[in-house]
Amino acid sequence: MSKNKLLFAALAFTSVLGATPLAANAAVDIYLDVAPPAARYEVVPEARHGYVWQPGYYDYRNRHHVWVKGYWVKERQGQYWHPTRWEQDNGRWHFVKGSWQHDRYAYRDSDHDGVANKYDHDRDGDGVRNSQDRAPDNPYRH
Repeated sequence: MSKNKLLFAALAFTSVLGATPLAANAAVDIYLDVAPPAARYEVVPEARHGYVWQPGYYDYRNRHHVWVKGYWVKERQGQYWHPTRWEQDNGRWHFVKGSWQHDRYAYRDSDHDGVANKYDHDRDGDGVRNSQDRAPDNPYRH
């Protein structure tokens, strides 16, 4: 093969490779105006040494909520698993993919509904913010 043909073949291959979309690993933020359905009840299996449990959640695919069953995630020393979840943000719902973080409290879900949101500042669910509630753990006293 001549030098020119070899050069042309290399350029053609490079241009085709450059036009080929690569696998999408980039994070895509999903914001919705409609809340995800209520989480399904799942029996959490017995604890596994070296793993943490990722509870089931609704993913959003092809303009529909799709249930993803819970699964085990391999533990990382010195880090804390913050599960995949939906968070309420200025009246919209934001999908947050699970991740490992060094901060244990980066994810707060005080009301244990699987959604970190503005209501998590009300531990007992009585409608009074913890900072203004004389009994923040008693829903019958404010």
